[in-house]
Amino acid sequence: MAAADREGKKLQDVVFSIGMAAQQAAAQYGADRVVNATVGCYAGEDGKIACLPLVEKLYRALPIRDFVAYAPPLGLDSYGRAVQEEVFADRRPDLYCETVATAGGTGALHIAVANYAERGERVLVADWRWAVYDSVCEEVGRKVRTFTLLREDGTFHQEAFAEAVHELLQTQDSLVIILNTPAHNPTGFALTYDDWRAVMDVCGEEEKKGKRLSLVVDIAYIAYSGEPHEVRRFMELFKGAGEHLLIMIAFSMSKGYTLYGQRTGALVGLSSSRAVIDEFRELGKYSARTAWSNVNRAAMTLLTNIRRDKTLTAELEAERRAFFDTIMRRAAMFTKEARATGLPMIPYTAGFFISLPHAAPMQVCRRLQARRIFALPVHGGIRLGICSIPERQLPGLAAAIQATATEDR
Repeated sequence: MAAADREGKKLQDVVFSIGMAAQQAAAQYGADRVVNATVGCYAGEDGKIACLPLVEKLYRALPIRDFVAYAPPLGLDSYGRAVQEEVFADRRPDLYCETVATAGGTGALHIAVANYAERGERVLVADWRWAVYDSVCEEVGRKVRTFTLLREDGTFHQEAFAEAVHELLQTQDSLVIILNTPAHNPTGFALTYDDWRAVMDVCGEEEKKGKRLSLVVDIAYIAYSGEPHEVRRFMELFKGAGEHLLIMIAFSMSKGYTLYGQRTGALVGLSSSRAVIDEFRELGKYSARTAWSNVNRAAMTLLTNIRRDKTLTAELEAERRAFFDTIMRRAAMFTKEARATGLPMIPYTAGFFISLPHAAPMQVCRRLQARRIFALPVHGGIRLGICSIPERQLPGLAAAIQATATEDR
């Protein structure tokens, strides 16, 4: 019955399937005897998903009309302004800017790919990546091309990025690039300022040749990536973007506001051209109206209320810092043991996840389940949600993974 181009489409969501297996094991053996490293949400030391206290308090206090009333397709005007403050802080480049409210960060990626990648052409992403990037592209008739994210020494592979951009633009007149940084999912890696300078140089070089480039920066985890002013320093480099280099920033309330299920985010467009940004606004409005109509008004109101009040903003930042400090302690514990046991790791800077390179991640993850350790196989290795593993479960974890990964089978 399905249309010809829809036949055979099937979502293979290993996150939820392995997560369900972890929950079943916890019910059978007890939660303290199961390590569930599949969860991509912050959990406290009790192992339960946590919400920022200020967010919970203010969200519960909103009037019912904020939960039941429609919002405009572009989102509330006040939300758009507040998102820009959240995204840039004091690092906003001097460019034209517009914001489209989206159904989470995934919705932001959908709008970017659907409107700026040509049908049938390729979108450039890193080999270490969130698997949903592939699905977002395939859903709208686009394909994925990967480049090698890391050199052997664990630094950003600037040469591989440049080569991939130049190669694709030999056959394409336009290109959408998705870069997830800082606090990259699934590795916790981050591009440096010099890496970003190289990225902008490569894009600028192609833009001067008459190519059209759209650079999508997925900052879903930026709230837990380090000192807010410093981690946004790279955004200053956008100010030199030419007319045919559109910068789009995919923002999500899921992590920074711990509102994972409320599905609220935004796509922020930046350009040196007023015409390009006007077009961005209209395309975003059209896509939003036809995909989800409008997004969560209550969540938009919450963010706006916090950002317009300096005291509330400071309180939110303090609570985020506490969550961040907990994640970093967990990461430090795991990293120390990984080094001691010889377990290879992708360089971790900050973020919700740690990744371990391995040629057969699915096999290792299956064997780990026999030890009641549930981790996620990803492109190139194994992902651990360090954001949700209590500190009491970390001693011995790296050693157990190393032993499992090196077993002869």
